[in-house]
Amino acid sequence: MTVEIFPPISMLAELTYRCPLQCPYCSNPLELMKADQEQDKNFWEKLFKEAAKLGVLQAHLSGGEPTLRKDLVEIVAAVHDSAIYSNLITAGVALPERTLEALKEAGLDHVQLSLQGTTPQTTELIGHYKGAFGKKIATAKLVRKLGLPLTLNAPIHRYNIDELDAYFELALELDAERIEIANVQYSGWALLNRNALMPKRENFEKQMEKVEKYREKLRGIINIDYVIPDYFADYPKPCMGGWARDAFVVIPDGTVLPCHAAKTIKTLHFDKFGEKTLSEIWHNSSAFNAFRGFDWMPEPCRSCKRRDIDFGGCRCQALALVGDASATDPACIKSPFHQKIKQLGEQASHANAPLQYRRIGLFQ
Repeated sequence: MTVEIFPPISMLAELTYRCPLQCPYCSNPLELMKADQEQDKNFWEKLFKEAAKLGVLQAHLSGGEPTLRKDLVEIVAAVHDSAIYSNLITAGVALPERTLEALKEAGLDHVQLSLQGTTPQTTELIGHYKGAFGKKIATAKLVRKLGLPLTLNAPIHRYNIDELDAYFELALELDAERIEIANVQYSGWALLNRNALMPKRENFEKQMEKVEKYREKLRGIINIDYVIPDYFADYPKPCMGGWARDAFVVIPDGTVLPCHAAKTIKTLHFDKFGEKTLSEIWHNSSAFNAFRGFDWMPEPCRSCKRRDIDFGGCRCQALALVGDASATDPACIKSPFHQKIKQLGEQASHANAPLQYRRIGLFQ
């Protein structure tokens, strides 16, 4: 069957894997490339121009910590010159006022700030960075002072799941446009910390109830995105909106991926921009076409009414938990492996494991 390929509308540009924080929930790969493998601003300028021609409307600038790039202002300017909406995803601990002013002047459209907790204690426990909370709040206030839209990203785990009320209070206080309650997804480094971070099911269920109440209470005031943990779900999420369906990822060395964790699938070959055009990669890459459409799907996915909703779920999670990237995502209640993910979640939530910090450093 011929698969219809739609143009991508968004991209995640991982500019660096360097980071001042040491978060145990980091979803980046276990093995990180060093700074000398990062592509320069000229590479990114060419990429954004091609991305715009391909149909991309928004670029999320991430890492690691993108503000560690000395050429970030020029990179943001390149996004702006390509008529692409730019969203800076930052920890907000290395963003002085003069830099943020320069980023706005270069055309930055939006800032997404991660908050590991709503208190200095929780924030420093998770990020392992002294004074992080105060720096983050100062950055949030500066973002709004400069008139830039602000999203707060709240990565939820057992150490901060009881801080949900405080997260919403903080979002109101900081005049955030949007808050993302994002329960940690266990891939990359985070998978090592599953037994340390997984909350108990009863706490997750209380969280769900609260989110629904806040959605009603804050309707028209703050946009609320809610990402539930796959280990407590009955159905999977559409990975990146569906594998290579409307988005792609570019990692620091210029390799183009269908999703954030795709390189864990060792049977696939991924191309670098520059060696091939974005259009060639998007349309013709064997990796991008590996899980498009429905022909690759096993049963019950192939005949399921939800296949147009979740597109088979997460391929990387199927590989990590089942050992087969083409298997039904175990997060799905119809998967023969669904009970396995439920059991893993239950075991992890009652485990008493120490946090394993990601000691990346600034200049790895």
